Amino acid sequence: MIRLTGQTIAIDQGSLLVFDDYETNGEMWTGTGKRERRIEIRFAASFRGPPAVQVSLAMWDVHGGTNQRGDLGAEVVTERGFQLVFRTWDDTRVARIRANWIAIGEVPDEDDWDV
Repeated sequence: MIRLTGQTIAIDQGSLLVFDDYETNGEMWTGTGKRERRIEIRFAASFRGPPAVQVSLAMWDVHGGTNQRGDLGAEVVTERGFQLVFRTWDDTRVARIRANWIAIGEVPDEDDWDV
């Protein structure tokens, strides 16, 4: 649990196209087996420590002739950013993914003293 106090709570958020492999015949669309995409996300400003990060699918475009498998998450969360990670496996064919994210945490206060 992260305890937040008063006026030092901040929220940062974003939305991004993780990949569009249909247009480029990329590995998520044409490949098989374990596949992964990682994208470095940088926050607009640093948090005091690693914030709570929630990610969600905003768009999911997959081939209907195979099983639809996907794993979306936030990894390596620091006060400056995180890695947004999408994984699929086996014969799943993913054309494109868009993800939304939100980070909530404490930020430094201008009245903080560094003694």
